[in-house]
Amino acid sequence: MNSAAFANTGSGFKDPEKLSFERDWIRRAVLASYWIVIILAFPFWWHLTSIERLALPTSQVRSQLQSNIVFPIAIHFDASISQQNPSLNSQVQTLLHDSAINEPGRWRGVDIRLQDRNDEVASSLYTVALGGQTSIAHSRNLRVNRTDAQSATRLSSILSDLIVPPESGTSHSQRVVQYSDHYRLAFTLLNEDATPNRFVATWDVQAALAEFIYPLMSQLSILHNFTVESQVQYHAPLAFEPRRVTLGDTEVSGLTQEDLTVFINSAEWTLASSVSNDPVLHFVLFVPSETHSPMNIIDSEGRPINQSSFLLPQWGSIFILNNELNSSSLHLSYNDLKPVFRNFATQLAALLGVPPVPLGLIMEGSFLSDWQLDALLRHRALQNVQGSQDTLHSIIKLVDQINNMPVGQVVRDDVLDALASLHEAYRTAVTSPALALRWSSKALSMASRAFFNPGMLALLYFPAEHKYAVYTPLFASISVPLVVALIREFMAWKRGSQDNGRR
Repeated sequence: MNSAAFANTGSGFKDPEKLSFERDWIRRAVLASYWIVIILAFPFWWHLTSIERLALPTSQVRSQLQSNIVFPIAIHFDASISQQNPSLNSQVQTLLHDSAINEPGRWRGVDIRLQDRNDEVASSLYTVALGGQTSIAHSRNLRVNRTDAQSATRLSSILSDLIVPPESGTSHSQRVVQYSDHYRLAFTLLNEDATPNRFVATWDVQAALAEFIYPLMSQLSILHNFTVESQVQYHAPLAFEPRRVTLGDTEVSGLTQEDLTVFINSAEWTLASSVSNDPVLHFVLFVPSETHSPMNIIDSEGRPINQSSFLLPQWGSIFILNNELNSSSLHLSYNDLKPVFRNFATQLAALLGVPPVPLGLIMEGSFLSDWQLDALLRHRALQNVQGSQDTLHSIIKLVDQINNMPVGQVVRDDVLDALASLHEAYRTAVTSPALALRWSSKALSMASRAFFNPGMLALLYFPAEHKYAVYTPLFASISVPLVVALIREFMAWKRGSQDNGRR
């Protein structure tokens, strides 16, 4: 029905062509306004939803994988030894060189040279002199007796064990805690049950700490900062029942190797008395109850062993107190604690990775030698450098694999700081292992902070497919009617143009 028919019927309906909103130019203007808003809003949407992705120094990070930290070490043979065997210097040098070739992993990062004078610049300078017995001193001196001084093989073996101590398989790496600038040492006296006959209320912990722990902490302060705390607990039940073992005429409570792994009752023991993000090393003096006393560690055949303490890798140490206690023995004196804290000091050194003194050597003094500290400094610096390189390389790989992963200014600055710290570690390793450790520690800290940046981690769990799932229902419902209307108007305009052309 055309417009004339509408006019003649008198039905009251208006001609659609005379309606203002049905006019072609108005309808097309309305449709165009929608598209204009979308076009103008698109740059704002793109800017608000775009990801900041700054360029990382990829080439520098990859070149770091080929760089190694090197500690030059000079060994000077005193004239008292050189006079006995003029060719000893060259013989030892050859043996050490062969050892480095055969064990490259052990000698990684160490450049050792033997010299006749003390004029060479090196990060560590050691002196080998003739003495009454083979011993090491704190001043980086090695004294050897006449028998060892005449054997190049024996001297090279001693120097190898002192400079690059061998690790006792995987157990060593599993036992030693991961490096940290700060550690918290928690010393706890645990009473399994505060019964009258097996109960310790107080202990002379400060005197024992001053005698055995504080001197060790002082020497290790070049590597770590320590915080010490102590506490006494009066109820610390075991989570299992020890098996009873007959030993002569008496019965003892036996702890198998499986029992030692679950000895710590984390559900009921509160060992940490303060809140901190620093790693905690626990040292527990456990007082068995009257029912479980005495308590001994037994071997696989069920026989008690002569050992009252055991070490939990990367956690701490436990000492079982089997002394005879009575109702009047509510206090552990300094003399009672001597064997306990002597053991704690040894276990602390083992947990921190302090290399032991090689067999056959006597150490002058009761604590660590400079040989041990230098070896530990070099080892920790190598670990930090390797960890920094691996972390930085992981960041680059992750950013390359995930195209829309954000890389903000904070992440980029941390990566650059880590690279700068690594460069300083390489530079200072020539003169000071302590400075090299400090810079390598900073490099590892910066690299780890960049890797665990919250802005980067968030996208690991929000891939691109999730974006499509979010935007598709929103944009599809809006875009389909607009696209269809645009096509219809274009077709109507095209038909109108053809009709006007035929007229």
